[in-house]
Amino acid sequence: MRDISKDAKELLEKALQEHMAGNIQQAIELYQQSIDIQPTAEAYTYMGWAYSMLGELETAIELCLKAIEIDPDFGNPYNDIGSYLMAMGRLDEAIPWLKRAITAPRYEPRQYPHMNLARIYLMKGMYKDALIEVENAIRVAPDYKPAHILRHQILAMLN
Repeated sequence: MRDISKDAKELLEKALQEHMAGNIQQAIELYQQSIDIQPTAEAYTYMGWAYSMLGELETAIELCLKAIEIDPDFGNPYNDIGSYLMAMGRLDEAIPWLKRAITAPRYEPRQYPHMNLARIYLMKGMYKDALIEVENAIRVAPDYKPAHILRHQILAMLN
């Protein structure tokens, strides 16, 4: 996290704890309190993630766009927007967001947008493109098992 006040950071950490514990409404309230003290890309992105878990994908996208305004180098909101658009069936709209996540200077784990692109390409019947993206995911995260599993599935489809 970039320069963030102690109070905002503490609230953000509490929000993440509540989020991980499944207390989504409490997490959203804490994210908002953190933002009220100091808006950060992280707080907006994670609050978007919380809203996505409630099925409020349009709100989640709006919050990710606010995160990008604050810190365009932070890759998470790009990947998240791409995944929300995927969930909405808007595959072609998702692709540029995922590609932007891949090139974002500040982003971990980088394999996620590659995997999301691979899934989109699979849905579109673009098996070779899907394989390239899975192999990119393996290149950046060699121990990421879901990528290896998907790679074997794609190879089976190509045979």
